[in-house]
Amino acid sequence: MKEFAKKFYKSKAWQKARQSYAASVGWLCEECLRKGIVTPGEIVHHKIFLTPENIGNPAVTLAVENLELLCRDCHAAKHEYHFKREPKSVLKKKRFWIDRNTGKIIKYADG
Repeated sequence: MKEFAKKFYKSKAWQKARQSYAASVGWLCEECLRKGIVTPGEIVHHKIFLTPENIGNPAVTLAVENLELLCRDCHAAKHEYHFKREPKSVLKKKRFWIDRNTGKIIKYADG
């Protein structure tokens, strides 16, 4: 989790929105379902990635239209880094990834 987003992700508003959204889609990964695969969803993902500029905008952070429930593998694919249940020691070796939206190189942050 990025430092600028920690307060938001701990907020009651996000906890409620995340729980409500996951329940509304039956706790299943929406990306897998599009492929005809039934997989439990684990992460409520923001389609528009959160940034320091939009973290205070509920139309981005809490809007149902900007959320989707994903399994860990699909979430990793959305963020273009590999996270297939590897140990943290392996993940820490992956120091950078490229943000698809901006094209910028991002330093990998644990969490």
